[in-house]
Amino acid sequence: MSGRVFLLGDDIDTDQLAPGQYMKGGLDMLAAHCLESARPDFAGSVKPGDVIVAGKNFGMGSSREQAAEALKHLGLAGVVARSFAGIFYRNALNLGLPVLVADDIGGVDDGDAVSLDPVAGALKLTTKNHTVRLEPLPDNLKPMLADGGLVPHLKKRFAKERKREAGA
Repeated sequence: MSGRVFLLGDDIDTDQLAPGQYMKGGLDMLAAHCLESARPDFAGSVKPGDVIVAGKNFGMGSSREQAAEALKHLGLAGVVARSFAGIFYRNALNLGLPVLVADDIGGVDDGDAVSLDPVAGALKLTTKNHTVRLEPLPDNLKPMLADGGLVPHLKKRFAKERKREAGA
């Protein structure tokens, strides 16, 4: 999937991703206000396939799952950052949102045309003919991400097990 870069800095917290005052309004409302304090144009201009590229400590703060859920709802292909808060990282993967670590995001500019390949661990800057290498996802998480997150992955796995048991 191709898109463009939304470049953000360090320490983007879950309150910026899922502002507390909109939590009771449902996912559509929450996503409409995603990142408005850091980047007011974000929710209104993000399109499916776009990628956030950020600095250190992305997703710090509270453990609210809605922070990753809002990003996925907006159609992001994924988030690339220098580092992630642990709970956000796992919440995102559990929801099927690719989150990948890049040691160096130099050369990436806001608005760059990109494609994200989470399996290969690559962020391709298509207009610059440059690829940012990403830390590979652990092998045990790749099938879960491919299935769309933890719940769809477990449903698929349990269905296979039931089928195998029924045939035994």
